[in-house]
Amino acid sequence: MTHRAARCDTGNVGMARRKLVYEGKAKILYEGPEPGTYVQYFKDDATAFNAEKKAVIEGKGVLNNRLSEYFMNGLTQIGVPTHFIKRLNMREQLIRQVEIIPLEVIVRNFAAGSMAKRLGLAEGMALPRPIVEFSYKDDALGDPLVPEEYIAAFGWATQQEMDDIVSMALRVNDFMSGVMYGVGIKLIDFKIEIGRVWDNEFPRLVVADEISPDSCRLWDIETGKKLDKDVFRQDLGDLADAYTEVAKRLGVLPTNVTHAPTKPTLIN
Repeated sequence: MTHRAARCDTGNVGMARRKLVYEGKAKILYEGPEPGTYVQYFKDDATAFNAEKKAVIEGKGVLNNRLSEYFMNGLTQIGVPTHFIKRLNMREQLIRQVEIIPLEVIVRNFAAGSMAKRLGLAEGMALPRPIVEFSYKDDALGDPLVPEEYIAAFGWATQQEMDDIVSMALRVNDFMSGVMYGVGIKLIDFKIEIGRVWDNEFPRLVVADEISPDSCRLWDIETGKKLDKDVFRQDLGDLADAYTEVAKRLGVLPTNVTHAPTKPTLIN
C-alpha cells in the first residue's frame, strides 16, 4: 500500500511518538503495535468539494470512530470481511494493513448528488435497482467515474475482483439499508473502499477505510431531513448534531444526549 508522507499537527503527545504513515482529509494512519496493523485516528476536519470547503467540527471524529466501529462489526457478523480489529479509544481504531484498490465503490439506491445532475433526475427519485459505480481515487482529478474496462486495462483490479467487489458492495447495501430503515433513515447512497489482504500469494478482499455519515447520504424517512455531510456541504445546520442524531437512533449514544461543542459522551 502506497501512502503519501504528511505532516501531523494533532497536538497529541502520545500519537506523536508513533510513526505517521499517511494523513488524509479526515483520518490519520500510524504504525500499529503489531506487524500488519495500523492505528487509524479520526480527525474533526470536515471537507467538501475536493477540500475547497473546510472546517473543524468538534466531536465529529469521535462520532465517526464509534459509528464506523458499529457498522464494521455489523458487517463482520453477517460474514462480510473488513479491516477493522477493535476500537482503541474515543478517536482511534486498530485495523489490518491492507493494499487499497484505488477505487471508490459507490452504491446508489436513490438519485442524488452528481448522479442526479449528470442524468437530470429528480433528487430523491427511487432507482429501478441499486446501482454500483466505480470512481478512480485521485483528488486532483476529482475522483472521476470509470468503467470496468478501464479498471481491467490499467490493472487496478481483475475481472474476478470486480465481480466480487460488486457482490460485496450489494451485501453491504442490504445490511446498511435494513439497519437504517429500522431507525427511520433512508439510505440514499454510500461509498466504500476495498483492500486486499494477502494470505501467502492469494489476495482476500475486505471492506476498508470507514463507513460513517461522511461516506453516506442519509435522509429522515418522514421529513427528508439530511443527516449526512450534505448538512456541511449545503450549510443546512450543525453537522455534529446531524451525526449525533444518527448515532442516537442506532443506539451508539444514549437517547438523552445532546451535542455539545466539546466531545460527546459515548457508551463503552
